[in-house]
Amino acid sequence: MSVITEIRVPSGDFELGQILSLNEASAIELETLVPSGGATVPLFWIYEPVGDEFLEDVERYPTVNSVTTVDVFDDRTLFRLDWDASQDHLFQCILEQDGQILSATGSPEGWSFEIRFPNREALGQCQDCCTDAHISLELTRVFNPTGPDAGPWYGLSEPQREALTLAVQMGYYDIPRGCTTAELADELGISDQAVTERLRRAIATFGRYALLTPESAA
Repeated sequence: MSVITEIRVPSGDFELGQILSLNEASAIELETLVPSGGATVPLFWIYEPVGDEFLEDVERYPTVNSVTTVDVFDDRTLFRLDWDASQDHLFQCILEQDGQILSATGSPEGWSFEIRFPNREALGQCQDCCTDAHISLELTRVFNPTGPDAGPWYGLSEPQREALTLAVQMGYYDIPRGCTTAELADELGISDQAVTERLRRAIATFGRYALLTPESAA
């Protein structure tokens, strides 16, 4: 089963992070991400205004062919970067393991990525590749997406999803609790015991589809 990981990487540890380095309080969000292959032309948003010196600094990098403005709004600007991704060790480590970058955002403190890998072995090999390339990669979250038979709600039936959603909204899982199972039962029109059983089954189902690999669930 594929896995999705969220990672943090210092800007100075990979080529694109160095190219799009920000010295002011702003943020970058990649719009079009790196495909398989050598060269790539990503689009990226920069939030808050940036001066001409930023574009001049970007164009000085030897792997950059050009950077151009695509759209300008009051709070953000869309740029097009023509560069050679084959020199970026981070992206090469990801691509070699068939990783798919789902999102990427950068700030003066570093970059956050959400990446899908075919399996946990591929994720581990990407980590080893980054270590060999002296890239500090911090995993902040790893999880399994829903299985093909899970449906749109992690395998939950409609009554299970209704009960679990209501429990969260009414604060049943808060500390201290915001409601009791009796109050949930009144809202749902079922017995107190039925609420308890429905929540138990809902949590077990959600955990099986959202957290467990087929091997660990067996």
